[in-house]
Amino acid sequence: MLIIPAIDIYNKKTVRLSKGNYNDITYYPLSPLEQAKRFAQLGFKRIHIVDLLGSASGEVTIIDILKSIKDETGVEIEFGGGIRSEAVVQTLKSVGIGRIIIGSLAVKDKPLFESILQSHAPSLFIISADVNNKQIAVHGWTETTSISLNQHIDYCLSVGIDQFLCTDISRDGMLQGTNTELYIELMKDFKDIKLIASGGIKNIENVLALKQLNIYGTIVGKAIYENTIDLEELSTLAK
Repeated sequence: MLIIPAIDIYNKKTVRLSKGNYNDITYYPLSPLEQAKRFAQLGFKRIHIVDLLGSASGEVTIIDILKSIKDETGVEIEFGGGIRSEAVVQTLKSVGIGRIIIGSLAVKDKPLFESILQSHAPSLFIISADVNNKQIAVHGWTETTSISLNQHIDYCLSVGIDQFLCTDISRDGMLQGTNTELYIELMKDFKDIKLIASGGIKNIENVLALKQLNIYGTIVGKAIYENTIDLEELSTLAK
């Protein structure tokens, strides 16, 4: 299982939210670049980066930071937040982003989403399937839609995408354990998808529980920053 440490960025700083609430932001001392270097030094192969301001506004705000991280660490980056156009996709590719996370666009503007897919390999894209009570949430989790998680996955599979990042928003940033029941159900319903689990991981035991599900990957965020998980132990597990 791929273990992917996370860096959430807001106003150019490393932060974490609780349940996606922009009014509940915790700032951390290391800059995004410093944090990325730490992850790279420990041998993590991929870093998950989110532009929180971009997620809410629909405009990527951290291209300069992404370029610095890629240039100075060389690690693979999966990035999401504010990707709403072909031009942005091209810019992200030009600075070396290896995986582009699509969220709101695949829900709110399917014609544009499908047009973008025609110009790139499907493996470039990860669908962000973030849920409140199994309903898809968009625009930085500020809006919950009437679309079910399974409906959204079915649609994205129909246009050639097989990588999905699924976050249970109610668990995200709460350090109360991940929703393994949700991921067990998803793997039963969609046996061939590459599923990345996110939200709620508190300790190594939570990571091991997900590994036993034989899913593709998991993202670890707040547990790293609040020191409820040992980063060196996590990096060993990731190798």
